[in-house]
Amino acid sequence: MEDTIILYPSPVMGHLVPMVELGKLILTYNPSFSIIILITTTPFDTGSISSYIKHVTVTTPSVHFHHLSTISPPSTTSSDNIATLAFELPQLYNSNLHHALQTMISQKSRPKASIIDLICNSSFEVFTSLDIPTYYFCTSSASSLSALLSLPKTHQILLEKNKDPNTSIEFPGVPPIPIPDLPGPFLDTEGIAYKSLFGTAINMVKSAGILTNTCHAFEPRAVKAISDGLCTPNLPTPPVNYYIGPIVANSSEDHEHECLRWLDSQPSRSVVFLCFGSMGLFKAEQLTEMAIGLEKSGHGFLWVVRSPPADGETKSILTEPDLDVLLPNGFLDRTRGRGLVVKKWAPQVAVLSHDSVGGFVTHCGWNSILEAVSAGVPMVAWPLYAEQRFNRVLLVEEMRWLWRWKSPKAGL
Repeated sequence: MEDTIILYPSPVMGHLVPMVELGKLILTYNPSFSIIILITTTPFDTGSISSYIKHVTVTTPSVHFHHLSTISPPSTTSSDNIATLAFELPQLYNSNLHHALQTMISQKSRPKASIIDLICNSSFEVFTSLDIPTYYFCTSSASSLSALLSLPKTHQILLEKNKDPNTSIEFPGVPPIPIPDLPGPFLDTEGIAYKSLFGTAINMVKSAGILTNTCHAFEPRAVKAISDGLCTPNLPTPPVNYYIGPIVANSSEDHEHECLRWLDSQPSRSVVFLCFGSMGLFKAEQLTEMAIGLEKSGHGFLWVVRSPPADGETKSILTEPDLDVLLPNGFLDRTRGRGLVVKKWAPQVAVLSHDSVGGFVTHCGWNSILEAVSAGVPMVAWPLYAEQRFNRVLLVEEMRWLWRWKSPKAGL
């Protein structure tokens, strides 16, 4: 097992897919290595994660998945808040993780290294207690990493400025971020997610290294600020940072899907693709207005629709959308041919790579940004949650890939 690398992703698609692609990348340069990806079970898996793992197992047999023994989250966990639960689960799985690693070591030998998602920070001490060199994988931008590493320095500033939404905060190598555009956890300094990220910032400088899904050409100021130690003036300078992006899945590996066959029938660069990530939700009224706008536009569209928010976030993610109820009466018939609505999921990389797609309305998740840029598809940013508003500021003010349009009237 001396050439085994253990990967430990957060069990949501936006974090699992980049980690799998990282495993493939490692094997590209080191075919003799063995990649083992540890998987935890979540209450918000719609089945897409299981399906994806089966697909990777068939197409890339050199990547192995090991499912940790399932736990039942105690009643005190926030099962309806997916963002909070994503940070709680790794802590709850630590005992099972430790047992699994001890078993691997006793049966073979110690892994060469481990790479953990920054959301899985609570596992850092489990790996290091077993003398396994541990790296962090940041699936977001270098600018996000700058903000994260700066938390011990900016904590008091956040406490003060969070009280005034009209102010902004500066992180090294990053344009000023208005308080409302900070990553969600930064706005609740007493929350589980913020406390976990604060601990991540402390542990990252003690790790073997940090891998980030970006490149110097995209974010030269943030990359330099991190390497110069500007984010951690009162802590050790962060270890070696590897900027290995953009890591984007191969579009040829996506499952066959009806929408790809439909795109084959559309003119070049004629279709607008609307997709808002695995957890992007809109109220029923918003879905209606979006449908009206798409119909009136007269343009071709491919739209991924999810059920609107229900009593709990997890329930909404799992519920199959009823298009006949959610969309205006007759909408599907009137737009048939030039428009297609699919439920919950579409093979995004394959769609963006298709010649018929000429625009992308996105929630501004970092993976989606990299996929759009790699495919050369123009974006309309509609940030919804997590660090997406932060990303929008980055794209407009730093990268200059987008310009900000302000509506003369409130509405959207």
